[in-house]
Amino acid sequence: MQALFWISAFLLFYTYIGYGLLLLLVNAFFKKKSGVDESLLPAVTFVVPAYNEEEIIRQKIENTLALDYPAEKVSFVFVTDGSTDKTPEIIRDYPQIFLLHQQNREGKSAAVNRAMRNVKSSVVVFSDANTMVQPQSVRKLVRHYADKNIGGVSGEKRVAANDSSAVGFGEKLYWQYESRLKKANSDFYTIVGAAGELFSLRTRLYRPLKSSIILDDFVLSATVCLQGFRFLYEPAAFGVETSSATIGEERKRKRRISAGCYQALFALPSLLNIFKNGRLAFQYVSHRVLRWVLCPLALPALLVSSAVLFARTSNSVYVVGFWLQVLFYFLTILGLLLAKQKKAIMRPLLLPAYFVFMVLSQYAGFCRFVTGRQTPVWEKARRLPVAGDKARP
Repeated sequence: MQALFWISAFLLFYTYIGYGLLLLLVNAFFKKKSGVDESLLPAVTFVVPAYNEEEIIRQKIENTLALDYPAEKVSFVFVTDGSTDKTPEIIRDYPQIFLLHQQNREGKSAAVNRAMRNVKSSVVVFSDANTMVQPQSVRKLVRHYADKNIGGVSGEKRVAANDSSAVGFGEKLYWQYESRLKKANSDFYTIVGAAGELFSLRTRLYRPLKSSIILDDFVLSATVCLQGFRFLYEPAAFGVETSSATIGEERKRKRRISAGCYQALFALPSLLNIFKNGRLAFQYVSHRVLRWVLCPLALPALLVSSAVLFARTSNSVYVVGFWLQVLFYFLTILGLLLAKQKKAIMRPLLLPAYFVFMVLSQYAGFCRFVTGRQTPVWEKARRLPVAGDKARP
């Protein structure tokens, strides 16, 4: 039980805190640098997969056409496969955009493959239909391609959230934490997993996705890394989206993402080859594998082992460890009960609730993966409406 306690505690600390601190320490002395060229303006294709997005697609188009990039060097491809609403009709109102539409819906990966057959530019930029992109973002992304070792560049995801909701406040804080960790990874060597809301890559490095792939953004960026290129993180290029409308809608999204994580783990075994991909494998295991595989097991293992040790010994370490966990789960329950309170003092209580919610979603996602119930075609999660300045970059 003592071994289980200390191993579980170490895994949780290293994965969520220690790894980030280690990167910051190493980067302070050995930061990996790459050259940028602000005048570099390669031909770019901006690709947007959209499924039944009639409520927001016109705003997305206006946002896309307002990008600060030479008009003669950028083209736009929107894919609306399977859409049954007015999304394709709305897009046809804009002659600047090349529309791809078919009745069959085969999933996002299949849609991206179709779009890529029409890409002739040296760089391709992907963005989600519900993401509003900061106008300078494409310039900020492509300036890194002055370095021939850079195969892709990811932008930053920002969440315009209702801070009084467990979903909004939790997701917002999570992405702030994740963005800092991605930046530290990028400075160390590379990120492993682009932000699907906004990322780019050299077109020649694109490899067609299997139509069964759930997390196209992760697989695409990992594939670029496996070809020997770095994938950078550029926080000055960012896209803003609203949080899920309810915790139930967020649960659907998190289960799908979790199932995709486990699928990617088996689909890309070479990422674990530390002898061939040393730094990449180290980052992948530390940032992804431990979080996906071991931490969901370590959390209950820590609780059980500390409870047994608390009952059997009077060692102050185990006593404190047990009561800290009791406090944590008490705050989790309290946060859920007070989730609808709009007082700012209640907001910190939403963080442990969101963390436990994420872990529970991992369990559900794993079950969906092993049973084959998660397909690349999924029910879209409803998000909060875009309201005023909150959703503007």
